[in-house]
Amino acid sequence: MPSFEEVFGRPPEVTARAPGRVNLLGEHTDYQGGFVLPSAIPQQTTVALARREGGVHRLYSDNFGQTMEVPLGEKGTEFAPYVTGCISVAGVQGALDVWITSDVPSGGLSSSAALEIATLRALRERYSLDLSDVDLALLGQRVEHEFVGVMSGIMDQMASSLADAEHMLFLDTRTLERRRLPLPAGGEVLVLDSGVPRRLAESGYNERRAQVEEASRLLGVRELRDVTDVAALADLPDLLLRRARHVVSENARVLEALDAPAPRFGELMNASHASLRGDYEVTVPEVDRLVALLQAHPATYGARMTGAGFGGAVVALVEVGYAGAVARDVLAEYGGEGRQVVPRPQESI
Repeated sequence: MPSFEEVFGRPPEVTARAPGRVNLLGEHTDYQGGFVLPSAIPQQTTVALARREGGVHRLYSDNFGQTMEVPLGEKGTEFAPYVTGCISVAGVQGALDVWITSDVPSGGLSSSAALEIATLRALRERYSLDLSDVDLALLGQRVEHEFVGVMSGIMDQMASSLADAEHMLFLDTRTLERRRLPLPAGGEVLVLDSGVPRRLAESGYNERRAQVEEASRLLGVRELRDVTDVAALADLPDLLLRRARHVVSENARVLEALDAPAPRFGELMNASHASLRGDYEVTVPEVDRLVALLQAHPATYGARMTGAGFGGAVVALVEVGYAGAVARDVLAEYGGEGRQVVPRPQESI
């Protein structure tokens, strides 16, 4: 991997990092003011940058293996809008050289949020910007909306900016009130990548968001966060009823999980996946199969897809000390391109 100096011929002025995240419970609720329970993962994105003369940003991505030039005032293509969007929303003037590397897997683990937060942390340091960690998360969300075209909620950026890998971050996405909580006693987190690239994730995400916004409008509430009884959804058209039922029931699952023992927490994860598969329809057959294999393992409390869906990663709560064994057993049966992400394979031997 070429260094910043090897790519641009001089050292960077600042370097910053931010982690990916895994969401344990609370999927597709954050854009309806709901509750979520993410945790950071060990994998991180690193961004180094320095000012440069002229009217063109030079952006190097080690993962893409290329340097891209983007004129000031343009957002660029591929990975560039995440970076140029951050520069724009932070109010930074002038051109930059930016170097990026990441070991955050794509597909359900917020690699985009990690890139946004790492970039914004680097900009905050270099330009001494008066921005809190919450401010960075809100700016990252603006980048998704205004530059990437994904109408995301706030969970991913808040988790990347504020969470750690040893706790769950309970977040009220309406008020942004939050607190760190321990993992359920006797449980540890296992994350597997299904090896299935996310399909239709962006278009499907925006479609689901529009559907639950329409359900809120028909119910006469600000957001589905304000509905606590699924019986109140009875008069909605069938499709909107199922979409709304997922959000309402998922919020209830998160609130119950806050002080749930590991076995019950696992049951709530299983119920979450069933809802995402049946009511929200954001899973794919390969992910469903991987989740089913995890759920059937005797050392697993529960498992579900994580992230926007349509492919990507799955998360399980397993007995402490058994993550490596569960991963080996399940992946041997699953086959394909599946792989262990958390804990890192060398950490679970």
